[in-house]
Amino acid sequence: MTTVSLFRLAWGLWLLSWLLATPWSAPTLKRVVSGATTLVRLVILAGVVLLLGGVSWLDVRHLWHVGSQGVWLLAALAVASFLFAWWARVHLGRLWSGAITRKPAHRLIDSGPYALVRHPIYTGLIAAALVTAVAEETPQAVIGAALITLGLWGKATLEERFLRQEIGAALYDAYRRRVPMLIPFLPRSG
Repeated sequence: MTTVSLFRLAWGLWLLSWLLATPWSAPTLKRVVSGATTLVRLVILAGVVLLLGGVSWLDVRHLWHVGSQGVWLLAALAVASFLFAWWARVHLGRLWSGAITRKPAHRLIDSGPYALVRHPIYTGLIAAALVTAVAEETPQAVIGAALITLGLWGKATLEERFLRQEIGAALYDAYRRRVPMLIPFLPRSG
């Protein structure tokens, strides 16, 4: 199995499982739809296409070589990243949504993976994208991972504004002071 095939399979299995779990989510009461939300979705989509080899003419050279043992180690890290994202989704339960939304009985979740980072699903996906880019070894994959990271950081920023407004500034600001946004163990943003 080639590196590209292995990581495409991992991403495909994650996506399939993610989509199959969609009916588990509670109904949406309010959804954020704006030019900014559309832009972050397009940036993420462009990143995914580049990361998973959708533009082969950009693969002009390999930037490094991780070797076969390195690929398997990176695949294990990608799986761990997907499992971290799944832990967060399961911990959210019916409050999960693929878009920025408000659900019935919406509340601040600050336990489990949400005690480590405020957006653990995005953290898991960014980590999986970065690991995939290292395994793919190409400029295209690096650019793809960078776009996914930028898009998810942008989505997290939009979601923070929404949650602060919906849940309450005092409660959300206190959470922001305790827990970093995307990278565990870094200084907190205020």
